[in-house]
Amino acid sequence: MSDPKSTPVDEADGAPALSARQASPQARKAALASWLGSTLEYYDFFIYGTAAALIFNRLFFPEGDPVVNTVAAMATFGAGYLARPIGGLVMGHIGDRIGRRTALMITLVIMGVASTMIGLLPTYDTIGVWATVLLLLCRLAQGFSAGAEAAGAATMTLEHAPQRRRAEFSSSVMMGYASGMVLSNLVFIPIALLPDEQFESWGWRVPFLVSVVVLVVAYWVRTKLEETPVFEQEVETAAVRGDHGADPASRTELAPAKVTTELPALVVLRTQWRDVVRIVFITLFSVIQTIVTVYGLQYATGVHGIDRTSMLVINVITVGLSMVSIPLAARMADRIGRKVTLFIGAVGCVLSIWGFFWAIGEQNLVLIFVFAFINQSIFYSCWNGVWPAFFPEMFAAPVRYTGMAMGNQVGLILTGFAPTIAALLVQPGTLGWIPVALFVTVAVVISCVAISTARETHLVPTAELGPLRARRAFHEHPELIDDGPPAPR
Repeated sequence: MSDPKSTPVDEADGAPALSARQASPQARKAALASWLGSTLEYYDFFIYGTAAALIFNRLFFPEGDPVVNTVAAMATFGAGYLARPIGGLVMGHIGDRIGRRTALMITLVIMGVASTMIGLLPTYDTIGVWATVLLLLCRLAQGFSAGAEAAGAATMTLEHAPQRRRAEFSSSVMMGYASGMVLSNLVFIPIALLPDEQFESWGWRVPFLVSVVVLVVAYWVRTKLEETPVFEQEVETAAVRGDHGADPASRTELAPAKVTTELPALVVLRTQWRDVVRIVFITLFSVIQTIVTVYGLQYATGVHGIDRTSMLVINVITVGLSMVSIPLAARMADRIGRKVTLFIGAVGCVLSIWGFFWAIGEQNLVLIFVFAFINQSIFYSCWNGVWPAFFPEMFAAPVRYTGMAMGNQVGLILTGFAPTIAALLVQPGTLGWIPVALFVTVAVVISCVAISTARETHLVPTAELGPLRARRAFHEHPELIDDGPPAPR
């Protein structure tokens, strides 16, 4: 077997010279690294959501109106999403200028440290309002890291992936979402069975401290990962870091004498601002996830008195099953297209969200499970299997990390505050959930309108992703960069 480092490079797309569906060892390693890193990121991110729904309203806020405290706890969950665009912007710059791998190593450490610190925080009864402040700071650090992780992992995996299997390989990012969510709930289930006194005194801390184990494993795997061939080719042609980043002997006739020093974020806004805005609105689709898994947990346990362990088990099973359906949805997107797959998922998610909240209002655990399964295990997987490829495919390689991160993370702000909005919208009574379901429906309809305006990219060669003006933006002599051969139809 040949050394993957010495594998010839296909000039058409900057990937190893394999067939359009054949995966290199580095492609598989990139998918594994993305899966493990995303597992840590989402495990840490969602143990916070579970704790916020179950306990943080009593531990980190002064005694008072329980409804107000619940809204406040949900708001700290949402605050993490405010930091995500900043994380995406800062680490996107590093990822596009220095390297995808470097950025991902930094984000991994930030998330692991922040989550461990939450597990060690004193509560409001011990240090007063400083407990709330420290909790918020740790949550902001989690958001900063998560905002960079999703874009970086998706970009890294897509650029290593076989050309006709980009969605399949990129879906490893959201396989990490599923496994991280399952792991967070599995850790919380035995903790939730503790007597209330033990659960509130020390039990809730255990899931946060366990994240250290996942951090060590994920960090070790990422140290073995090479930079993507697409990024390396950009460096070799001095298109990313300038003349000092490339060996003069390796330059081709297309290499310019020097490159622009313009920031990737400015290039994105100058050349692809419409794609950034488009992704902001498409991302509204993801309110489904936080409404079902975070607010649905609080609504079922806090409003209707449904057993918290039962709801956690439902989350574990339904999200866990999506580890099978996410790659299947991604394969479908590689064959029939990104947009069609997303539309199928949108219709199914909207219909099933109404059934999910109706079942909670009826306090029927069997029906809650059935609708959660339809929503999370089947149709939401169409979203999770597609967007990690669809979003970076909109951008040219020199700004891919930054562009995806900017649009996706701004769009996720509403997702983060969706549980807070739901807590404000919900009304008393069995049908008090209807305003929440309407809110989700409107968000998904807006997302579908934005999806309909996007370019279908599943057959576009990797080298031709993103508009030509963006691929030329970093070159002093843009006329030397052509648009490549026609895309296959």
